[in-house]
Amino acid sequence: MQGSEIKTAVEWLVSVAPDPDACRWEWERSPLGVALLPAGRHWDVLVLPGDLGTATLDVLHRLLERPGPVLADFGSARLGFFVPAGTAARWLGTGVRGAGHGSWIVVPYPGRATGGVRWLVLPDGRGTLTDPAVLELAMHEAVATVLRERAGAGEG
Repeated sequence: MQGSEIKTAVEWLVSVAPDPDACRWEWERSPLGVALLPAGRHWDVLVLPGDLGTATLDVLHRLLERPGPVLADFGSARLGFFVPAGTAARWLGTGVRGAGHGSWIVVPYPGRATGGVRWLVLPDGRGTLTDPAVLELAMHEAVATVLRERAGAGEG
């Protein structure tokens, strides 16, 4: 990501912060390099377990030119897919956690790695989010892939 793209992504992210200047300060001066941003304003986050999340992201990359932003925690144990606000309240799915209105998300500065969380797909700054229907289809295909891989590993 180039400097102008990072600036646009930063502005898009801080637009949901109650105090945008405090958010920028956290990114620039905090040793952790992360800020807490509220979900449910412009976006929600659906959090998938790592193996399912990774397989789902692979499917999304095949289906879409560019999926919405995706975060991964340390070790990719969980992946968070940014979806339209309100999605978390309507989402039904075993093993998928929703972060919507009233939830806060740990967000690193775009283009910078931190010890605990990193961007797998950076925000584009224009508000591109993953369509929940497309995400659901990708998850169905990903579940089949994960189950095949587990079955294959058990045959050895």
